[in-house]
Order: sequence, then structure tokens, then C-alpha cells
Amino acid sequence: MRGLAYLLGIVAGFGLTVQVGMNTKLRAVMQSANTAALISFFVGTLGLIALVLVTRTPVPTRDTVATVPMWAWFGGLMGAFYVAISTVVASQLGATSLLVLTLLGQLVLALMADHFGWMGLPVHPITLTRIAGVLLLAAGVWLVTR
Repeated sequence: MRGLAYLLGIVAGFGLTVQVGMNTKLRAVMQSANTAALISFFVGTLGLIALVLVTRTPVPTRDTVATVPMWAWFGGLMGAFYVAISTVVASQLGATSLLVLTLLGQLVLALMADHFGWMGLPVHPITLTRIAGVLLLAAGVWLVTR
């Protein structure tokens, strides 16, 4: 099953690259990163509504909704920020530079989030091996963005 997770992770990366191109074009036509992000999220919301309806996903109860920590409701803002910013960065640096810079930022914060168990994530301590991996990625970022 881990093999499927790896494959899905790679496919998600393919999807991000396609999304960057689509949203960058949308930004160019709309002449606004914010409008492009809004349209992207609107279309994505429609797609998710269709998915929920087709899969007959049960609606959570009021009690379930009440147990969600306040901070957890704002994950969509991070996605909106990424989509809006990515249209600006990709148009100036290209998809490859955007994605390696994004990945480096994700890994640096993920290393800390794992180490401290932030946001309810399981604790995975920082090790020299993990730090070496992030430093190697940083070297790769430097090479790719030159």
C-alpha cells in the first residue's frame, strides 16, 4: 500500500505542475492573481461538491463540527495563498523554480512540524539524516534556480 501512496504523491506533483500552468495563464488573462485564485477555488469547490454528492459522503453532525479546533478551519487560506502567489512567481521564475522553492519551504517547516508534533501530527524527531536531506534539496534548489 505504501507503493500506491508514493505513486499518488508523484501524480499529485504532476497535478501541481499542471495547476501552476493553468493558473498562471488564468492570471495573465484576468490580469489579477487574486481573481485567478478565486476562479480556481470556485471551480475546485464545484468539483468537490460534485465529488461529495457522487460518493454520498455523509454530512458531519453539529457535534463533530464543534470538535474541530479553530485553527483547522483556515487550511483553505493556505491553499488560496499558494495559488495566488504561485501565479506571480511562476510567471517570473517558471514552474520548476516555483515548485522547488515551494518544496524547500514545505520541507523546512515540515521538519519542524514533525519534530514538535505541531497541528496534531505524529512526532518524528529531527535527525542529522533528515537535515542532510533538506540541505541536499537546498543545494538542488540553488542549482535549479540558477
